Amino acid sequence: MEAVLQNSTDFILLGLITHPAFPGLIFAVVFSIFLVAVTANLVMILLIHTDSRLHTPMYFLLSQLSIMDTVYICITVPKMLQDLLSEEKTISFLGCAIQIFLYLTLIGGEFFLLGLMAYDRYVAVCNPLRYPHLMNHRICLFMVVGSWVGGSLDGFMLTPVTMTFPYCGSREINHFFCEIPAVLKLSCVDTSLYETLMYACCVLMLLIPVSVISVSYTRILLTVHRMNSAEGWRKAFATCSSHIMVVIIFYGAAFYTNVLPHSYHTPEKDKVVSAFYTILTPMLNPLIYSLRNKDVATALKRVLGRCTSSHQKIRAGDVSRRH
Repeated sequence: MEAVLQNSTDFILLGLITHPAFPGLIFAVVFSIFLVAVTANLVMILLIHTDSRLHTPMYFLLSQLSIMDTVYICITVPKMLQDLLSEEKTISFLGCAIQIFLYLTLIGGEFFLLGLMAYDRYVAVCNPLRYPHLMNHRICLFMVVGSWVGGSLDGFMLTPVTMTFPYCGSREINHFFCEIPAVLKLSCVDTSLYETLMYACCVLMLLIPVSVISVSYTRILLTVHRMNSAEGWRKAFATCSSHIMVVIIFYGAAFYTNVLPHSYHTPEKDKVVSAFYTILTPMLNPLIYSLRNKDVATALKRVLGRCTSSHQKIRAGDVSRRH
């Protein structure tokens, strides 16, 4: 009962920068990134949904990545923006628990989804004739559901344990959202065993998709090498380059957060890396896929062309009615 009472008070989020000299400037930058990220991901989802040429397994998985990125950035950034403008930077105990659960679910889901997207590229390059069978709609749905369920397992396992520790003394979380390592520093009991188990869990969650990605791209490279064709290399690079860039960005930050020993971590470094993969990555993912993907760029041009054409027709109709 005592632990429950101790855990009933609000936490205080100190923010990305503890005492910013120009909070308005930081707000403007973060809000701009947030706006671009949400808009770019929603446009990507809309394009894939409306353009029949993008109704393929690769783009179906990509639309799910955009959904995850949209939810992901909405978990942390709105609260961060509110705190930049507010004197009170508090977050309730329940709000902190929800933020941890959603954050773990989304980051875990992206781990698995990016691994499955690599498998999709492997089947497309190495088994093109069997691709419609191996990547049919039912299997794609199973992949997506598996990614969400796999991510939520991480959330269901770690969130209750994290929030059952007694938090007495300081309630100030040296972070801009409730990330588990920052929250655990406020606990008044020894959490070293739990942190070790959490570390092992995170490494395992990284190893599974990283293994799938490594094996998939190794097989792709071997297949393309056997082709001995410049055209084959070009098509493989065009097919896989966007995904590889996203994987490097996302897993690079995740490797620092979840794999490197504590001696490499400081609160300032942790906040910068967290900002990178919670704020910047959701913005970069759709931009990388749209700028480097010919099909997406073409679909966007078609939609813009239709909008321009419709606008011109409306203006022409207005002019003719006036005369």
